[in-house]
Amino acid sequence: MLRGLPAFILAAFPLLTAGVPAAHAEPLRTAAHSAVAVSGAAGLRAPIPLFEAIDQIPVADEQRAGYKRDLYKHWNRGLNGSDGCDTRKEVILAEAVVAPQVATGCKLTGGSWRSPYDNLVVTDAARLDVDHFVPLAEVHDSGGYAWDATRREAYANDQNSPDTLIAVSAASNRSKSDKDPAQWLPSDGSYHCTYAATWVGTKLRWSLAADDAERQALLGLAEDCPATTVVYETAP
Repeated sequence: MLRGLPAFILAAFPLLTAGVPAAHAEPLRTAAHSAVAVSGAAGLRAPIPLFEAIDQIPVADEQRAGYKRDLYKHWNRGLNGSDGCDTRKEVILAEAVVAPQVATGCKLTGGSWRSPYDNLVVTDAARLDVDHFVPLAEVHDSGGYAWDATRREAYANDQNSPDTLIAVSAASNRSKSDKDPAQWLPSDGSYHCTYAATWVGTKLRWSLAADDAERQALLGLAEDCPATTVVYETAP
């Protein structure tokens, strides 16, 4: 399901089970990219090979000075300010495999989700995190330190791309933390090509840099993903 671009919870005991077979994990976001590519949205780039996309990311040393997570205001009221759901809940609703029931105050019950980082099926939204695909600290290091408050909030709540935010198991998100691909990759290896493409597309969307170690890790992934392409739309 696509968020933002035209067509791209709470039980007492959480349940995590083995998810969709690994062979089905990789196409999830690749298919999303294809759907976005034909939407004709302004500023949308045509698919480009992963190697070429990596070369478009400027290389620069990271600058962590001044970073505070609360500089990146989240979660805001989301795309629909009248639905009672903030950005986090809207992402969770958008990515449900089986839709939960929604009660007053955007209380969610039931439903199920597939966490692509670890290929787990999650049947309790309390065990989900909504991850910033490029973590907030990494964004700050890579150019966000120069942004104003409006742009920081826009990134932190970006639903106008299908890639910036993603619902994943809380355990996988905590494992990832603020690490870049040189330091962390999803435990589900079948997702690595999509992970690399999504990371690169998000950096290009927001005009962010990469340090040398990150770039080398991405190039290594690209060698293993010769058919992978990147599609993104430049953020306003």
